[in-house]
Amino acid sequence: MERKERIFSGMRPTGKLHLGNYLGAPQNTVDLQDSYESIYTPVDIHALTTITSPEDTREIQPNIYEMVLDWLAADLDPERSIIFVLSHVPEVLTLHTLLSMVTPLGWLMRVPTFKEKVRQMSETEESVNYGLVGYPVLQTADIILYKASAVPVGEDQLPHLELAREIVRRFNNMFGDTFPEPQAKLTEAPLIVGLDGQQKMSKSLDNHIDLAATPAETNKRVLTAFTDPQRTHRSTPGRPHLCNVYSLHKLFNPGEVDTVYQECTTASRGCVDCKRHLAEGVNRYLEPLREKRREYENRPDYVKDVLTEGAQRAKAIALETIGEVQEKMGLALP
Repeated sequence: MERKERIFSGMRPTGKLHLGNYLGAPQNTVDLQDSYESIYTPVDIHALTTITSPEDTREIQPNIYEMVLDWLAADLDPERSIIFVLSHVPEVLTLHTLLSMVTPLGWLMRVPTFKEKVRQMSETEESVNYGLVGYPVLQTADIILYKASAVPVGEDQLPHLELAREIVRRFNNMFGDTFPEPQAKLTEAPLIVGLDGQQKMSKSLDNHIDLAATPAETNKRVLTAFTDPQRTHRSTPGRPHLCNVYSLHKLFNPGEVDTVYQECTTASRGCVDCKRHLAEGVNRYLEPLREKRREYENRPDYVKDVLTEGAQRAKAIALETIGEVQEKMGLALP
């Protein structure tokens, strides 16, 4: 039987996923499991590139567990996919080192997200760690260690993927055809604006809703959402096209959007009632996922087994790739 093409998807372990994560990644990649040989991993090594103290590392392992629970609840299937923790297959570090020998520093310095990360960390380019500069090389190693031909990404990740393709081309030109150039598998993900009504939903901005939140926690969070800033009184008609709560109704109460619009524009519904109605829709939408998550949460040994077996399957692929790379670079034993 002809082998399916392989995809690779990694996510930094930041803990429980929120609605923006879910609608942008796992929900889309679940469908790819039938078409591709799929590999999913919390990229814990990447999390080390922005640590500032030993305390930062203490959250990595708990965050991995929370993330994997969300993945399993979202129907990532260990039978159809390989799910493992990046550092559990250390061959990726070997490939990262070897790729760094053929990657010009100038390529790394021009990546837009590098300068943005430096600004976020309030650092100068001279003071950031090498790991942050070399982040795209490690990301390339993540993908091509498994000879993935496609990577599910959003448009904001295209510069990193293009750099990965450049590194692959340079390696193949120097040492012979070894790796496929990974193609972008653009995910059809809606941009989920956060509860602040201004920016993309993000945990760092505290404008998010966790998938695993309780219904009461979700209600409380949704009630903090900003609405039409000019609707200062209950009797003032609203402008749904300027209200993020209305845009979220389209996702979570799609059958009631016309009613929401009519009641908002005629001031027959207040913003608080509108947000309570939205919270009901979000809780209804997430309840099946939350129920599955609770089941997996009660089976910690199963989650551990999934990651252990996944690492074994990934390592078999990784060892074959590293053997080929070492031979082509003149590093294999005679």
